[in-house]
Amino acid sequence: MEANIELKKTLARLIPEWNKDLRAFVKENGSVKADEVSIDQIMGGMRSIKALPCDTSYLDAMEGIRFRGFTIPEVREKLPKPAPDAVPSPLALWHLLLTGEMPSAAAAQELEEEIRRRSEVPAYVMDAMRALPKDMHPMTQLSIGVLAMQKDSVFAKKYSEGMKKDEHWDAMLEDSLTLVARLPVIAAFIYRRTYKDGTVIPADPKLDWAANMAHMMGVDNKDYQNLCRLYLLLHSDHESGNVSAHTGLLVGSALSDIYYSVSAALNGLAGPLHGLATQECLNWILGLMKAYGGRTPTKEEVEKYAWETLNAGHVIPGFGHAVLRNTDPRYVAQSDFGAKYLPEDPIYKTVTTMLEVIPPVLRQLGKVKNPWPNVDAMTGCLQQHYGITETDFYTVIFGVSRALGITAQAVWARGIHFPLERPKSVTTRMLKDIAAKSKAGAAA
Repeated sequence: MEANIELKKTLARLIPEWNKDLRAFVKENGSVKADEVSIDQIMGGMRSIKALPCDTSYLDAMEGIRFRGFTIPEVREKLPKPAPDAVPSPLALWHLLLTGEMPSAAAAQELEEEIRRRSEVPAYVMDAMRALPKDMHPMTQLSIGVLAMQKDSVFAKKYSEGMKKDEHWDAMLEDSLTLVARLPVIAAFIYRRTYKDGTVIPADPKLDWAANMAHMMGVDNKDYQNLCRLYLLLHSDHESGNVSAHTGLLVGSALSDIYYSVSAALNGLAGPLHGLATQECLNWILGLMKAYGGRTPTKEEVEKYAWETLNAGHVIPGFGHAVLRNTDPRYVAQSDFGAKYLPEDPIYKTVTTMLEVIPPVLRQLGKVKNPWPNVDAMTGCLQQHYGITETDFYTVIFGVSRALGITAQAVWARGIHFPLERPKSVTTRMLKDIAAKSKAGAAA
């Protein structure tokens, strides 16, 4: 079942070249300081410490996420599309994340076919999924489904047989191809079983990977298929320091296979501070509309509700970002989609009104570094329009998307022999001693 596709051949060419260059670079520059760390960074979640190499994507404060150097508008324009009027295929983006090279239409189609070939989920995995309570959280089900597939890991099998270190990336790629192929099948199964009548809808061989997820969920709407492509593309990668990506990298550094890594990453994504932002934002929007009889509120009403939220000591979800200092390009991409396909939707109109009103309100607080909307402000609105009203499921779709970035990073981590991650911890007493010595030195 091993892949014999252009993607693998490209990686087989690139990885040895990259390794040679990286070894020479580290040998010459290994002692150069890349960053300095302050106590507030150590005690503040290690925020902004330059400590993780990541070439698949980079988050620019003004331009937003860059995938292998390409901005979101650039990938939307340049990546191959399943049809002239379609959003580019997320698998084409995955090809870009893996290789750093914009794929040809033929290479993107070859990858789609390879993924389709691997998409059948083993019966024992489906049996395990059916044994779970229907009211179990969808993210718990997804994590279990991914972990159940570990039995057939190529990486684990070859490692136990004495696989050479230079072969690690190849085995990781094989597992990643299979995992990515099966994820939409498992996600759609969870959706149908948890929220619908449990009828399994088989994949349509004429549809691409992203559109098939919509189809298997039971939404045979070409516009929603396009939305699935857009969502799965936009959420695929976000550097390696966020909870899900870093978890995947950390677990993988122990040479755990991709099933262990992604299952763990999904558990991190399930946390309220990471993957639930879309739900929280949608709930705020619906609460705003409910306060005014369910209709689209006026600018004055949005402003009043916003101040009520802030004065009650709460934040307005969907606005601001830890790194970005501009409107999130992912928000712009989804807003453009809404303007084209659902301009009269009441929730969409409410969100566009929020864009006009809320940034000036937040600026009046005087301490907000970024008052602009992020991707979560628009995501729930679009899902609601097409009938995906089950907000607990939104993080599952997020997880399917984020697996693209995590697997791309995992293949390269094994390709460059990324070592076991092992930062040094310090006690609070040690930090206090460091601070005291620093103050004494400054006073001397």
